[in-house]
Amino acid sequence: MGDDFRCGYIALIGRPNVGKSTLLNRILGQKISITSRRPQTTRHRVLGIKTRDSAQLIYVDTPGIHEYSGRAMNRHMNRTASSALLDVDVVVFLVDGSKWTADDELVLKKLDTIEYPVILAVNKIDLLANRDELLPRLQDLSGKRSFEQVIPISAAKGDNIMALEAAIETLLPLAPAMFPEDQVTDRSVRFLAAELVREKLFRKLGRELPYGLTVEIESFRSEPGITHIHALIWVERKSQKTIVIGRQGRVLKEVGMEARKDIEALIDGKVNLKLWVKIKAGWADDERALRSLGYTQDE
Repeated sequence: MGDDFRCGYIALIGRPNVGKSTLLNRILGQKISITSRRPQTTRHRVLGIKTRDSAQLIYVDTPGIHEYSGRAMNRHMNRTASSALLDVDVVVFLVDGSKWTADDELVLKKLDTIEYPVILAVNKIDLLANRDELLPRLQDLSGKRSFEQVIPISAAKGDNIMALEAAIETLLPLAPAMFPEDQVTDRSVRFLAAELVREKLFRKLGRELPYGLTVEIESFRSEPGITHIHALIWVERKSQKTIVIGRQGRVLKEVGMEARKDIEALIDGKVNLKLWVKIKAGWADDERALRSLGYTQDE
């Protein structure tokens, strides 16, 4: 690494379901953050680390910032996202190119208080019915505040991602790498396994899935040739437990099969995954319960 090597932190900020986790996974070329069509899928801060010949880019994926803060879980997610703005070098403000919402406005107001350079990444341009709409849309969004650059992208398709990365790199400070070049995240395999189970639940249950659900790894044991994982799925009510298990255990079985395949790909080895569903009433609105389940502000 020469004297012109750059290294720094980049916060990915935006409202829920705007594509931050999809963007991070696209940049890294592998799944680090879970995704689904459900808003507020991301609940934790996750680092994604990409080391190039000229720079190490340390991305901070965050929960979506949103107005509703009635439950402890929502307050946790907003605090986690806001805290990511405290000590970074660059901010990427991700918006949906097709619409501007009250939550986008809320994020914009939070950016008024920071001094770091902000890039506006206008996502989902592949979904615009008429490409002639793009330029007027970009002009409208660029007037929201002073941005370093406004870059249209498609995180799902990979459009213009290299241009975004190049723009970010020029804004990072000259500094040596902070992580080994082969490290891609700060999260443990145990954490990622729990997240993959939760992702499959979100995707399998769709609108039926209650937000009062989380996954805890009860045991994680590796032995030659196989890794044994026991995971608890916590819900708030008996009716939710019934939904998660499904008729004759079908939902839980399918979730387990799909999560096991992803975990095996993650660790490049055989996995024995067992799932149980338990009830912890009101956990998503209890600060102490949240902390006991790993939802801490200083993650």
